[in-house]
Amino acid sequence: MAEERRTEGRHQLLADLAEKQHGVVSARQLRSMGYSNDSMSDAAKAGRLQRLHRGVYAVGHRRLDWHSRCLGAVFACAPAFASHASAAFLWGLYRYEPGTIDLTATTRRHSSAAFRIHYAPLAERDRAEREGIPVTSVARTQLDLAATLSPPRLARLIERSEELELFDLVEVKDLLGRVSHHPGAVRLRSALEIYRPQAAFTRSGFERRFLGLVKAAGLPPPAMNFNVAGFELDAYWEAERFAVELDVYETHGTRAAFERDRLRHEDLKLAGIEMIRVTGPRLDREPRRVVERLEVLLAQRRQQLRSSLLGI
Repeated sequence: MAEERRTEGRHQLLADLAEKQHGVVSARQLRSMGYSNDSMSDAAKAGRLQRLHRGVYAVGHRRLDWHSRCLGAVFACAPAFASHASAAFLWGLYRYEPGTIDLTATTRRHSSAAFRIHYAPLAERDRAEREGIPVTSVARTQLDLAATLSPPRLARLIERSEELELFDLVEVKDLLGRVSHHPGAVRLRSALEIYRPQAAFTRSGFERRFLGLVKAAGLPPPAMNFNVAGFELDAYWEAERFAVELDVYETHGTRAAFERDRLRHEDLKLAGIEMIRVTGPRLDREPRRVVERLEVLLAQRRQQLRSSLLGI
């Protein structure tokens, strides 16, 4: 009777653990609950345990979802962490389950048909847990994916982490300082350019640089800090009723500012004024392209106003 109660107790512990772990357990965990190798074998024969990998079992059935398979792979390669696209999915940076489960193991392991293994000696700060699954940190995940993603996709990945309030520039910079030879390091540094401190783009300095580029291109100079329709416009071409907002991130980085900016843009549109935005990092990165596009936009605006006056 006592033995039966102990067995029932073990079964209940197993069921509770499986519920927390996407239906998957490891042999090490089973032993900690009092299961011997013989009792594990008996449970497997009875169908209570279904072997997934060496030392890894599904409890009761094999109807496994992606999270079950991912955690099973982590257990099979322990010490290991979901990484790359798998980590991105767990963090919410990717919206769809990746076809291949990627893991990063801290000791050498061989990949299998069920998962792909990367090797890296992960520091404690590069490890985390998400939905009960050991996973690489957001910063480490971004670095790993930077090695293969195109610049636009990497930029979107970082933007997505910022939207989810997972992005930590200090953490990423710390990681890059520790693993500077990682194949994704150069690409990630490049993608972070728009997040660097913008002391070089103080309002007055930014305006002078913009105005200098406009004049050098032979474009008509705008009125700077011009008041029209109740708004102060950074750069305004009165004849074209066209404005440029010189965006410094620090003045537009809150939700309230975001809402005000959209309303301001709408009010200017109603007043018949077209407006575009130019950021400091963009002006620094591609000044010629900014001016070329501005020239085209001003020409288009003149044509629009001319056609409107002629009733075309």
